[in-house]
Amino acid sequence: MLVLAEKAELLHGTGQHFHAERIAIPEPSVVRLSYYVKVPYQARIALNRRAVFARDGHRCQYCGSAAENIDHIIPRSKGGPHAWDNVVAACRPCNTRKRDRMLDETGMHLRRKPTTPRERTWILVASGTVRPDWEPYLGVSSATLSA
Repeated sequence: MLVLAEKAELLHGTGQHFHAERIAIPEPSVVRLSYYVKVPYQARIALNRRAVFARDGHRCQYCGSAAENIDHIIPRSKGGPHAWDNVVAACRPCNTRKRDRMLDETGMHLRRKPTTPRERTWILVASGTVRPDWEPYLGVSSATLSA
């Protein structure tokens, strides 16, 4: 609709078309807005298992192996919040080893400090993949995602 109204420019199409009685319009994959409208608020990214795995690259944040679980750094039973800065991806052995204890009680260390993911990570979570024609605009590559 934005392309038809000349409020956006089609940069890349999918190769498919939308058909109406008298016209066929390319299905957009990437568009550029003709002018930017400032969003009045920053959308919050939902905290869920899939998003945590995407943020952490599907790697345990304690040992670096493949993650299967999520872990609360400060256990919820000890007042830890269910928040981006308190949840990490963890493998089963590390999650079992840590149990319901604080990090300093276990001798375990985080590989990196957890943060709220950036917007491009959310695009990856929502779509499950990055189309090759999106890569230049997101600053990622398919090779980076599969690593």
